[in-house]
Amino acid sequence: MNLPNDISSCHKLLQKQEARIKILEEQVSIIPILLKKIEELEARLNQDSQNSHRPPSSDGLKKKPAFPRSKGKKRGGQQGHKGKTLEMIEVADHYNFHDPSYCKCGEDLSEVIKHIHQRRQVFDIPSADLEVTEHLVRACICPRCKQQVSGTFPDGVKSRAQYGDRVKTLAVLLNVSYKIPYAKVKRFFGDVFGYELNESTQISIQKKCHQLLARSEEVIKTKLIASPVNHFDETGIRVAGNNSWLHDCSNALYTYLFAHPKRGKKAMNSEYSILPNYEGWAIHDCWRSYFLYKNCQHAVCGAHLLRELQALIEQKSSWADRMRDLLLYAYDRSTQGTSIALDFKTISRQYDRICKMADEEEPPPEYRYQGKRPKQSKGRNLLDRLILHKQAVLAFAKQDMVPFTNNVAERDVRPAKIKLKVAGSFRTFEGAKRYARIQSFISTVRKNQFNVFNELFATFGGYNFLTAPGGAK
Repeated sequence: MNLPNDISSCHKLLQKQEARIKILEEQVSIIPILLKKIEELEARLNQDSQNSHRPPSSDGLKKKPAFPRSKGKKRGGQQGHKGKTLEMIEVADHYNFHDPSYCKCGEDLSEVIKHIHQRRQVFDIPSADLEVTEHLVRACICPRCKQQVSGTFPDGVKSRAQYGDRVKTLAVLLNVSYKIPYAKVKRFFGDVFGYELNESTQISIQKKCHQLLARSEEVIKTKLIASPVNHFDETGIRVAGNNSWLHDCSNALYTYLFAHPKRGKKAMNSEYSILPNYEGWAIHDCWRSYFLYKNCQHAVCGAHLLRELQALIEQKSSWADRMRDLLLYAYDRSTQGTSIALDFKTISRQYDRICKMADEEEPPPEYRYQGKRPKQSKGRNLLDRLILHKQAVLAFAKQDMVPFTNNVAERDVRPAKIKLKVAGSFRTFEGAKRYARIQSFISTVRKNQFNVFNELFATFGGYNFLTAPGGAK
């Protein structure tokens, strides 16, 4: 009999079987983790401006409107939209008369009196030549004391050859507002005017403009501090190869930007920030540093919340779908000029019910390490914010002056991102500060519907619409 050998073979088979069972158990436990990881990666791949904080420019050809379009509206300009069609003016700079020479019958019409039959106007750029003004100081001998007395140059004329204020204005406008790098501005001046504006000269011009706009910046800050509603935002910028932040405070008429190495309370408590002195409504994107300021009232941007809810909806979240519908309902009522004060209690109760539903639907926090923050799903994180900041989320539904979105601030920081795409980064922190102040002024000028070139030109002359006597209202 081979009984011992059979027992040994069975024992080996049992060991192999146990090892396989152990491997299967490990695989079964790993599969849910892998499936969850795949879902997270797929959700990340499917992110766009509709379900995340990515900018619309990242959507490519699949861009969609931020909010559902109103039904029944036609494409293009809506009724009441002010057009920009080129219109004829009363008095032209030049007149060219086109007279008939002969009639069809052969009669000579050169001596016949003519009248204006039709008018057409051509708007064109004048000849692109720099206009050179020479300043000559003359002297004379005083007939009484026999001393030579000479005139003096104007205050702004200090060099043997220098650029005038219009050249300075155009250089600042091209670099700051139109995001054209120094090298290309230099090439532009060479191609158009025949004079290449050196990069060092452009930097000196911007430094001068930055100094002259100091009073204008103080006026803007004063107006914003007194405003009942302001929008706040911040965006990352690259300065000398390092990460920094551009902070924004703005409303419908004024824009204030400042650059700082930090994003949170160090920047917001700095001498440049207006948050410590502001007592109105602060509209922002729920960045927790804003809530440290108890002197003002807070409202959260609804557009950010809708994007986060949309991401959860795409993962089959039912509570996110209901919350999105509730916020859009309140938003729709507010945009139609319909008071929702009577509905606010109903909206508030429905809000609480949805949050309770979300608490049951979202997985609980995972406490992995003692003393560490628990790991939570994105839905749970959003729910915590919706519960904690309920009053800020629904502020637009209770206060007529509070808007639903923070789009004003979003639009005011977007030019900085475009500039970084073109130029890459700011070379120095001083350059970032100059950009922030000049861009603040340019944005404010546009909001008040003044001509940007004229106001920058006036600034080089010592005043603008903000600093002139009887200026900003």
